[in-house]
Amino acid sequence: MLIQELAIVLIRIFSIFPLLLVVTLVMGKRSIGELPIFDFLIVMSLASVTGADIADPSVPHIHTAFAIIVIALFQKFTARLLIKNRKFGKWITFEPTVVIQKGKLLAGNIESIRYSIDNILQLLRQKGIFDIEDVQLGIIEANGDISVQKKPEKATPALEDMDLQQKSSGISYPVILDGQFQLEIMEKLGITEERIRNYVEEKGIVRLEDVFLCTLNGKGELHLSYTREDNQIQLIQH
Repeated sequence: MLIQELAIVLIRIFSIFPLLLVVTLVMGKRSIGELPIFDFLIVMSLASVTGADIADPSVPHIHTAFAIIVIALFQKFTARLLIKNRKFGKWITFEPTVVIQKGKLLAGNIESIRYSIDNILQLLRQKGIFDIEDVQLGIIEANGDISVQKKPEKATPALEDMDLQQKSSGISYPVILDGQFQLEIMEKLGITEERIRNYVEEKGIVRLEDVFLCTLNGKGELHLSYTREDNQIQLIQH
């Protein structure tokens, strides 16, 4: 009897977690990041339902699967409603609260959200701020994290402040992969097949199939990262 129940638990673990994975992916990144209060309750509900199902073989498995799907659909519906109705969103989450202004702690606001001074100082340290005098404005957001605006004299200078030209983002996009044009990416980047073919031919490559990877960087420059014609292997010694 015990072995049979343990076997049931094992089967439930391997059957319920794929369902949880699919449901979490459907719910989206918002449900697994730093959680607002509503999403926290959703995750807690999913954990309770799943835990009861795994630990108690007498719980009907189909009921657990149905509950998980309904909870996920409820979260999706509520998330859409939050986007469309800002007033509704304020009802089911915490309001942002100003806790620091011009380097001074606002004691009343801190007490109203049940934070201690130590909590605030810890959050500031996590943002790389060790002197509260450096803070122009500090806001506790709905997810419990702190957003900080430094005083002008303490803020990191922007490129425009130093009259410097902005550098490339450093991101390269593949326009050829394994001899095939990546048409969707090319369309978004506004680059034509003709330009890429001309670049490849300038590099002495006749057949497009010989190109393993060709990328376009943030400056609009093409780069041939690798071709199948390069068969030489560089030996690396220890």
